Amino acid sequence: MRSISAEVLQIAKGSAVIELDKVSYGYGGSMLFSQLSLELAKGSFHFLTGASGAGKTTLLKLCYADLRAKTGQVRLFGKDAANLGRDEVAVARRRIGVVHQDCQFLDHLSIAENIVLPLTVAGRHDEVGKNLPELLKWVGLTKQADQRPPELSGGERQRAALARAVILSPDVILADEPTGNVDWEMSERLMKLLVELNKMGKSVLIATHDLGMIRTMKSQVSARVSRLKDGQLIQAGADL
Repeated sequence: MRSISAEVLQIAKGSAVIELDKVSYGYGGSMLFSQLSLELAKGSFHFLTGASGAGKTTLLKLCYADLRAKTGQVRLFGKDAANLGRDEVAVARRRIGVVHQDCQFLDHLSIAENIVLPLTVAGRHDEVGKNLPELLKWVGLTKQADQRPPELSGGERQRAALARAVILSPDVILADEPTGNVDWEMSERLMKLLVELNKMGKSVLIATHDLGMIRTMKSQVSARVSRLKDGQLIQAGADL
């Protein structure tokens, strides 16, 4: 018998992995987005910028079905998210790694235990020993593996959040202000890790207000840049 992921969430090479088609969303009667459309192609790199309060975090939540659009359609791997059952949504989310802005961890667990928590929850215990050492080395946290989250610096916590987001080998990485609370040197390091993931074939969408970082990274990766303004996405040009 084929798994849900095989039956429901197959996607052709070169197709969009996440699509927002004429999506509207709002809070308390006030519309935040109106007829907004976005397509994240397989293997693409995309920056999303906009003023504070423009709705970048909300848009990301729509992209991994944490919120449901009021109107329009959100498609995950070619399927309408509104028509997916709970188990099917869970399967889709396992293909989407999310780096949250607030980097929340369980403080009673070591940082290594926090990173592998998605594997533990998924019952894939046999993969922990195989994947963790290489992943810790990749993000430069081998020496900090046994420390508790409060003992880590802001940059170390951000790298741990990225490691946790990719532990399930997702097809898509969504990052919400990943460099918002770290210095420039650490920002560059984090962005280079995201570029490496893109070169491995992952689709990457980064929400950020840091235009300087976008300018720097555009010389290192072929990226689309869109600005969220007045409920619409505007493709940004060279003036960034």
